[in-house]
Amino acid sequence: MSYDSPPDWSPLSWKARLAAQQVVYADREGVERAVQALSALPPLVTSFEIERLKSQIADAQQGRRFLLQGGDCAEQMSDCRPDSITAKLKILLQMSLVLVYGARKPVIRVGRLAGQYAKPRSSTTETRSAEGGASKTLPSYFGDLVNGSAFDEAARRPDPMRMVDGYKHAAVTLNFIRALMDAGFADLHHPEYWDLGLLKHAGLPDDLRAQYAELTQRIAEGLRFMEAVGDRSIEELSRMEFFTSHEGLNLLYESAQTRTVPRRKGYYNLTTHLPWLGERTRGLDGAHVEYFRGIRNPIGVKIGARTTRGELLGLLRVLNPQREPGRVVLIHRMGVHEVARALPPLVEAVKNTPDAGPVLWVCDPMHGNAITTSRGVKTRSFDHIMGELAQCVEIHRACGTTLGGVHLELTGEDVTECVGGKGGTGVSETDLERNYASACDPRLNYEQSLELAFLLARLLGKP
Repeated sequence: MSYDSPPDWSPLSWKARLAAQQVVYADREGVERAVQALSALPPLVTSFEIERLKSQIADAQQGRRFLLQGGDCAEQMSDCRPDSITAKLKILLQMSLVLVYGARKPVIRVGRLAGQYAKPRSSTTETRSAEGGASKTLPSYFGDLVNGSAFDEAARRPDPMRMVDGYKHAAVTLNFIRALMDAGFADLHHPEYWDLGLLKHAGLPDDLRAQYAELTQRIAEGLRFMEAVGDRSIEELSRMEFFTSHEGLNLLYESAQTRTVPRRKGYYNLTTHLPWLGERTRGLDGAHVEYFRGIRNPIGVKIGARTTRGELLGLLRVLNPQREPGRVVLIHRMGVHEVARALPPLVEAVKNTPDAGPVLWVCDPMHGNAITTSRGVKTRSFDHIMGELAQCVEIHRACGTTLGGVHLELTGEDVTECVGGKGGTGVSETDLERNYASACDPRLNYEQSLELAFLLARLLGKP
């Protein structure tokens, strides 16, 4: 069945609504120039790729696939380097292989990259103490798509041409990813890309090291057996598809690349495959929901511990009135201390409401688990992250639904931003100062990400 955009909608109908997290640009003529430039540029992704992802999400809604979504909290244009992109791609591919084994189903790989340049903020301004005890207030950092992270007036001034710069960096990133995939980066016949042996030397406790070594060996043996008997599923593993996602926050940027395509109905956001609505932008009467209801992409919706049954069902009816399979990904981000209370009523509400339509339930165990150390450093606990994931697996089983994916902020580099890992012997509070590189929120590092994949594989593999 072919679905169309609503007849009372246009890519710019959102302008009649109040836009949360709206950036105020002083240079209005510059905004028009930037939007016109973006509108004239070729799309970053294709409608064929978007529909392909939607069909795979529809499979995941039926329990036949698992979604792995991960990447930076906020991409920075300075990180558009081959080593940085390769590291992110490698850890996501390695994690996906572990999850394929644990979940016993294909994994959809979606990166928070090639566009995750905008970030919501709790305040439009930021105040810091200056020399001599005085304080200085400047616009908050809303991501490289809007302004710079350096705390000075020139960097923090919103610049509309950054939207064009963001497009160009996203295009370069996508081009490099596609080149890597076409060259066989994801081919299982290249073990140097898929080496899972890092954890053997990662300072793990002996019992965990033994468990991970055994699982790694089983994965390798299973792949060799599949290849030996000519199992066609090995071909799908070797042809790894990779999709992109980002929060659809800056509606000027998103709508400038929203257009119709030949031989398909409706409008597509062609900046990314899977845009998502955040906790701060999913108001039913707001500009972001108005924009999202009309695009034909699959869409993610973040829901937190304070989300009510009425709010959620209202969103689903507005965003997916035709109950299209593969359309909606619900990303719950409750926190380890709230998920057992807040999640079950929402799951039951959607399950027992026929016009809610099909959804894919995905756990984001990062955003509800922020903590501040005694030294005032924002971090997250690996134990809390895994604790929320474990609870979500059990909650969905108890409700007769399935946890169909995980949404993570991570990097393929050796940062020290989240505490814990390595069976409790990983990053400590004092280690955070060693390599805290995130411009916004703390991310799992390479070792923590791979350890999480092993632990989640064990959870998913339990009967």
